[in-house]
Amino acid sequence: MSSDQSDPVKTICPYCGVGCGIQLSGGEEPADVQFMPWGDAPVNEGRVCIKGGAATEVVDHEDRLTDPQIKEDGEFREATWEEAYAYVVDELERIREEYGPDAVGFFGSSKTMNEENYLLQKLARRYGTNNVDNCTRMCHASTVWALRTSLGAGAMTNSMRDLREECDLFWIQGANPGEQHPIANSQYFRQAVLDGATVIQVDPHANKTTRSFGIGETERHQHLQLNPGTDIPLLNIVLKTILEHHEDQPEEGWIDEEFVAERTEGFDHLKETLADFDEEAAAEECGVPLEEIELAAEKYATADNAAIFTGMGMSQHACGVDNVQNEINLALITGNVGRPGTGVNPLRGQNNVQGTCDVGAMPNVLPGYQLVDDDAAREAVEDEWGFEIPAEPGLTNVEISHEFGESVKGLYVMGENPVMSEPDANRVAERIQDLEFVVVQDIFPTETAQYADVLLPATTWAERGGTVTNTDRRVQRMRGVGKVHENTKHDLEILSAVGSRLFDADEFEFDGPEEVFEELRRVCPIYHGMSYDRLGEEGLHWPCYQPGDEGDPYLYEEEFDTESGRGRIEGVSHQPPAETPDDEYPLILTTARLEEHYNTGTMSTRSPTLNRQTPRNFVDVHPADAERYGIEDGNEVVLESRRGEITVEARVTEDIKEGVVWTTPHFAAASANRLTNDVLDERAKIPEYKAAAAEIAVTLEPSADD
Repeated sequence: MSSDQSDPVKTICPYCGVGCGIQLSGGEEPADVQFMPWGDAPVNEGRVCIKGGAATEVVDHEDRLTDPQIKEDGEFREATWEEAYAYVVDELERIREEYGPDAVGFFGSSKTMNEENYLLQKLARRYGTNNVDNCTRMCHASTVWALRTSLGAGAMTNSMRDLREECDLFWIQGANPGEQHPIANSQYFRQAVLDGATVIQVDPHANKTTRSFGIGETERHQHLQLNPGTDIPLLNIVLKTILEHHEDQPEEGWIDEEFVAERTEGFDHLKETLADFDEEAAAEECGVPLEEIELAAEKYATADNAAIFTGMGMSQHACGVDNVQNEINLALITGNVGRPGTGVNPLRGQNNVQGTCDVGAMPNVLPGYQLVDDDAAREAVEDEWGFEIPAEPGLTNVEISHEFGESVKGLYVMGENPVMSEPDANRVAERIQDLEFVVVQDIFPTETAQYADVLLPATTWAERGGTVTNTDRRVQRMRGVGKVHENTKHDLEILSAVGSRLFDADEFEFDGPEEVFEELRRVCPIYHGMSYDRLGEEGLHWPCYQPGDEGDPYLYEEEFDTESGRGRIEGVSHQPPAETPDDEYPLILTTARLEEHYNTGTMSTRSPTLNRQTPRNFVDVHPADAERYGIEDGNEVVLESRRGEITVEARVTEDIKEGVVWTTPHFAAASANRLTNDVLDERAKIPEYKAAAAEIAVTLEPSADD
């Protein structure tokens, strides 16, 4: 923390996972926090998107929580910190005594720092439960599962820098970097395209990525505009096209035989899975001409260095693990892993969603993705912590919410907003009221906060220090300019106080985030070689196993981090979405984020600059559907599913396919998650946000703003 608020401090933008560096300056008053560019920041080289430039607007927002509050007779009253701590500790002790430790769930946050999430998951495990999770469950849990199982690590295989310098073809499936990672798109990916790289975009929705590369204006690039939920059939066409071509013309090398033989396993299973696969029928199901998919397969297979980018359009399905596994299959059979400009690269959506997972804020892993049911790994962490860790994985956040009022009686939420972020949100709001005790630690009175028994006011990203980990595994330091509101506390202070009181021990007492990081690195092998001094201003990519290691900008050069050391290929078959259109709900609803907003809008919708761009939610409707329903551009419509309804403005556009409607989760008044389906991928337990049956039930007059 800066002792002189007039000196600019270098920190990291709090929004998406790109990890852009910015500077902050403080004025004479604590609230005078101003944005300044950081010209030689390592990731963004001084450039920022609209969200980054407006990030400081919410630091002193009038809605800030400024004092602890306790609910009495249905109303919140101000309380002292000691009173709030005593209430939290008493209730957590009571619930554990009456029901056992698994009766409480702990939610970490991708908007908070590595040290804070590390301390939260340690607190949960000291309490006696592995019921700790974070919002990666909502965005990339299936990606993490597939990558960790088949390659070794649940993260980007490559760095943005080596992709810019070496990639010849970008296969972007279910991701929208032009909208959701704009600086990565403009600074890295677009530069590679200007230097000659090709883009294959696979997405039901034409978007800013489509336009940023001019995909419709050239034969070099392609947009395969598939129907939602048909990613597996499309990739199976690609895989079978490559397999069949290699059988006919092996000399052209569409399959890297040496790589497959020496570094992979499961190739025969893939061939068996696709032996009777009907490409023409699959193309019809995808809604994409077969010859277009075959052409894309040829472009990928013949590129010198081809990189796959994957996003929530792939992961947020009941078959999310299989979706990502098929991308891994494609990379492995062509040898596009283990060197610059290649790999399978999930673009992470939040400032610290990667780090929150890295440090163990998940129910099945300890720091560094060590499995909780691995006796040796668990015992090594226990030796450092000095207490036993439960040996069985806990519940995910969605599973915890399904158990509200049943096996789960209490909830500790740090910086998350599950009442808005979880699918079938109306039911979540109903179930949370069945809990006996809820504590919310946050900066704003979120939709979840209204159901809390205790509110603990935290500080914003601009007021404190710590580390975060960006989408390409770069661990970077954040620095603060000082508290804006005197009676708020840093998340780390709050967790330390709760842990120290709850367990009557010094294992949660730390002299700031650096001391927490030092403990973290002792139990997290991929961070072990790091220190605050070594991170400096550039940061380090994990894995960084030993002091002196420089970190790896790309992974798997020599072997995969699997038990066999080989990359796992596994054939997968199509699974339709849990809900498909029918007479009652004839449309497919899919969702995504906007450049101007962020997740549940807790921060972004309080920014005047961002709200001027997009003040409320809307739905994209294809012209043919608009004509059928009698909708004109700008009309208000009621969009509904089996779970709820929202009123939104209709935007009539050919960006979306006929029979598909597209909307966002950012706005509390009309969130897509009132409509989305909470069916889960059975392995990764991620909900199926990206495909649900829907109907436009009512058409109204044009909105008053028109």
